[in-house]
Amino acid sequence: MKSIVFAGGCFWGVQAYFNQVEGVEFTEVGYANGKTISPSHEEVTNGSGHAEAVAVYFDSDILPTRRLINLFFDMVDASAITKNGLNKKSQYRAAIFWQTNAQEALIVKEAEIYLDNVKTDITLDLKPLRNFYRAEDVHQDYLEKNPKEDCYIPKEMLNKPIPATP
Repeated sequence: MKSIVFAGGCFWGVQAYFNQVEGVEFTEVGYANGKTISPSHEEVTNGSGHAEAVAVYFDSDILPTRRLINLFFDMVDASAITKNGLNKKSQYRAAIFWQTNAQEALIVKEAEIYLDNVKTDITLDLKPLRNFYRAEDVHQDYLEKNPKEDCYIPKEMLNKPIPATP
């Protein structure tokens, strides 16, 4: 099993999106690449430097890493960096955090292709994963447990299976 950490706004919606992808074994929401150790959600919202992120654990025999990265680009609005509805905090930045040199090469290559094809100014944080701290239990699978809640990801992108191959 492999994993990559993605950030793309509110982690509730990002997790719900990836949970419907064939080949994803499990996900967990957390806080990535910030300045403090084991921050609380309150610390993150008050400027700890962490991104609200989702660790995606997947079977690469079923779901190619390239496909997973491109699904992220399909989902995230990187042009709206730090904009989650009316919220403009840096914890909502668009980012991919790699864990291996092979992941780095693939992520950078796919990001270049993505950025060449979009027509707006994009800010995308591409960095090695320095740290990831699991978020509080209340945030895990939040939209599944609270179906009346909303997130910035359009509803039509959620609650539908996404195949491992296009």
